Amino acid sequence: MPTLAQLRELQSIAQAGLTYTRDPYDRQRFERLRDLSAELLAEQTGQAPAAVAGLLRVEEGYLTPKVDVRAVVLNARGEVLLTREASDGRWSLPGGWADPGESPREIAVREVREETGREVRARRLLSVVDKAKHPHPPDLWAVYKLFVHCELVGPEDSAHAANLETTDSRFFPLDALPPLSLGRNLPAQIQRAAELALNPALGTDVD
Repeated sequence: MPTLAQLRELQSIAQAGLTYTRDPYDRQRFERLRDLSAELLAEQTGQAPAAVAGLLRVEEGYLTPKVDVRAVVLNARGEVLLTREASDGRWSLPGGWADPGESPREIAVREVREETGREVRARRLLSVVDKAKHPHPPDLWAVYKLFVHCELVGPEDSAHAANLETTDSRFFPLDALPPLSLGRNLPAQIQRAAELALNPALGTDVD
């Protein structure tokens, strides 16, 4: 069975071919390669083949990793702010996919406001993580995760912001984290991000 990295490479070759080829016969070959990649990716990730194929067909242009921005917010006691995900009932740092037209700082601040109701100021980039190099559950996409240190500029306590993606938010001690949404963040990533936030002399981690 090919690895996820190999399947993503096949997907990338197929998509690049569809982007640049002008030969109709080559286009058919690249379309078939994309469909085969979708079938194998579905097996690896446990998703429905038709759903995976539909997602791959939407992608156009040269394939690059998706970007996920996570805000690292600590209170005066060194506890970290987490949100409960509606999709799986588990917890994660506030954040989500990067949107065009917003910088990583702007995304981090907006996500904290939308998911927790709290106001923060983005301070600095803590780490850049290649999701494939960490023990996350299998994922269809190649993903870079940006962890951004944010400081509270309003009250620590806030009524949870009403939204479709999260159901609760609160601060947790780093040595007593709740069950995490492991597709979004791992315990070691949160603990390392907090360490970097508390000690700027450590610089920025980059995979």
